[in-house]
Amino acid sequence: MNGSGPVAIIDIGSNSVRLVVYERMSRTPMPLFNEKELAGLGRGVATTGRLNDEAVATSLDAIRRFKVLCEQMGVKTMHVLATAAARDASNGPEFLNSVESITGLHPALLSGPEEARLSAMGVLSGIHKPDGIAGDLGGGSLEVVDVKNGRIGIGETFPLGGLRLEEVSDRTVRKAEKIVVEALANSKVLSGGQGRAFYAIGGTWRSLARLHMRQKGYPLHIMHQYSMPASEALEFCRMVARRDAESLDSIEAVSKSRRALLPYGAIVLEQLIRVMKPSEIVLSALGVREGLLYDLLPDAEKAEDPLIAASEELAVLRSRSPGHARELGPWSGQALAAMGFEETEDEQRLRIAACLLADIGWRGHPDYRGEQSLNLISHGAFVGIDHPGRAYLALANYYRHEGLVDENISSRIRELATTRLMERARALGAVLRVAYMISGSMAGVIPRTRFEAQGDQLTLVLPHDKAALIGSRLSRRVTQLAKLSAMTPRIVLE
Repeated sequence: MNGSGPVAIIDIGSNSVRLVVYERMSRTPMPLFNEKELAGLGRGVATTGRLNDEAVATSLDAIRRFKVLCEQMGVKTMHVLATAAARDASNGPEFLNSVESITGLHPALLSGPEEARLSAMGVLSGIHKPDGIAGDLGGGSLEVVDVKNGRIGIGETFPLGGLRLEEVSDRTVRKAEKIVVEALANSKVLSGGQGRAFYAIGGTWRSLARLHMRQKGYPLHIMHQYSMPASEALEFCRMVARRDAESLDSIEAVSKSRRALLPYGAIVLEQLIRVMKPSEIVLSALGVREGLLYDLLPDAEKAEDPLIAASEELAVLRSRSPGHARELGPWSGQALAAMGFEETEDEQRLRIAACLLADIGWRGHPDYRGEQSLNLISHGAFVGIDHPGRAYLALANYYRHEGLVDENISSRIRELATTRLMERARALGAVLRVAYMISGSMAGVIPRTRFEAQGDQLTLVLPHDKAALIGSRLSRRVTQLAKLSAMTPRIVLE
């Protein structure tokens, strides 16, 4: 892909020090490499006021390794960020000077409001039209900020990070709960979130969600935009906070290094739900790092739909003809309209994305293209799409390859899609089967054709120079398509 070359971010947090190298600056930056060291840099800061010497040594060793890795990968641009631990510790400046001597870059020491702003930018970059409160729980602090209509509102910072809360509560759940209740009681940001979504960011909350997924037997192990009704999340957090982590069902889903902080993350989320009264809890895998990259993009790129941008990239990288994939969007919309299918704005964008992805599995064995496409899409690194939307994309492309049969599709993936999305996935799959039978996946053909509806008759109109395309296979696919709307099929020349 054309672009600026690899971009790296070294993120120095209170609990972990992490390197993420992205393929390039783009609307949907793809991680090339991701590594973290759980150094616990913020452990002890709340009680001693200083960064622990051992944690400092571990962090600096990790950063030296990260620097070499960046050199090996040909990183063109590097950003170094530091948050609550380095911000609050008396020896924070000394530590940051050591980081600068290793990386050659002066670390950007984010204030609480700036950390909240970048977290919210991460939500804006990865969730389609978010409307709610974004909250980033780190080891040292919690940042919350209002996000609506593509804009960032007021934000607040609280000293409620997992490591800090564990220390100031003397590892006592009841004391930690009292601290959190007092801190969040008068939050202006949370009080403005009633009935809206809460977007949860941070490793501890991701671990909570992963545990919830495993206990529920959830069929899709994708963290981004995993959602829980607020009432369910409240009861789950109460249970996690009051039980020994090792006794929890499916605790093996959470790494041992994360388990000690689970009760504190649960306490914060529980009280946050009580104060805010959100409609749902939505996990965001994108936070400060992605927010920084999004903030650096030109306004025109920020305005792009991240799902469409990512699908376009995959079409360029993997389809036989990206031009043909782009043509499928307007052509399929016209075909479905002729069949009487109405679409919401969000259904339209999902359909366009599905069209862009319709040919990414063509290099697979013919007997497995449908299954491979379903797996690639349902488990792909997409943002700007919820889990029912993922199921729609995957199913539409499965039907495009395999026909309108369900026997080989796992019932679990179908559980994620609503009845309405299932119906539209089948219809789009049938439309795509007709399109590829006409075009052979080459650009410039299907824009010269169209569907027309006259009463209960669905007519495919071809130009005269394409008359030889009419045959039994095309006729069967048009017939199958027409049946979805109880219409009579017909093929004519212009």
